Amino acid sequence: MRTGLRAVGAGAFLGLTLVACGATAGATPAITPGTSNRPRPVIILAKDYTYLPAVVDLVPGESVVFQIVNGGLIVHEVVIGTMRIQDAWEAAEAATVGAPPGPTPVVSVPPDVAGLRVVVLSGQRVDAPWTVPSDASSSGDAWLVGCHIPGHWAEGMVVPIRFVGTDGRPLPIETGSKVP
Repeated sequence: MRTGLRAVGAGAFLGLTLVACGATAGATPAITPGTSNRPRPVIILAKDYTYLPAVVDLVPGESVVFQIVNGGLIVHEVVIGTMRIQDAWEAAEAATVGAPPGPTPVVSVPPDVAGLRVVVLSGQRVDAPWTVPSDASSSGDAWLVGCHIPGHWAEGMVVPIRFVGTDGRPLPIETGSKVP
C-alpha cells in the first residue's frame, strides 16, 4: 500500500512538473499575494474522492485563508504539506480503519510532520488561515493537498501545490526536487 501512495505522490509531482513546464493549456492569472492583514482566499472543494481545483497555486511567503468546502456526502480532510507530512497522516489515519460509523476518530502526528490539517464534515465550510512558508518552493520537495480518511488517498484524493510568482508563472523547480 505504501508503494501505491508513493506512486500517487509521484504522479502528482509529475503532473506538477508538466504544468510547470507549460505542458498544459491555460495560464494562472496574476496573483496579488495575501498579507497578514488581508489574506488571499483560496477555495478548495472536496467531494467524491477529488479536489477542485486540480492544482492549488500559492505564492511563497503569502498569507492565505483556505476556504474548504465539503460538497460530498462523507467527511473529508485537507492536509497541506510535503510527502513526508502526507505519509505521517496516512499512517495515523490507517489506525482508524474499521472504526464504527460516527464521528471520525481523533488522530494526531508529531508537530514536525503535522503540516496544516483541516477536517470538514459533509456540507460544511471551514476557513483556515495559513502563511505559506517562504522557503517552500526551494525545499526540493513537492507539496500536496491530500485526504487521509481511510481509503481516500488510495482513491486518488490528492492534488499538487504549484508555487508561483505574482505574475502567475510557476517558480523554477529546484534541481534534485524529489518525491520520497
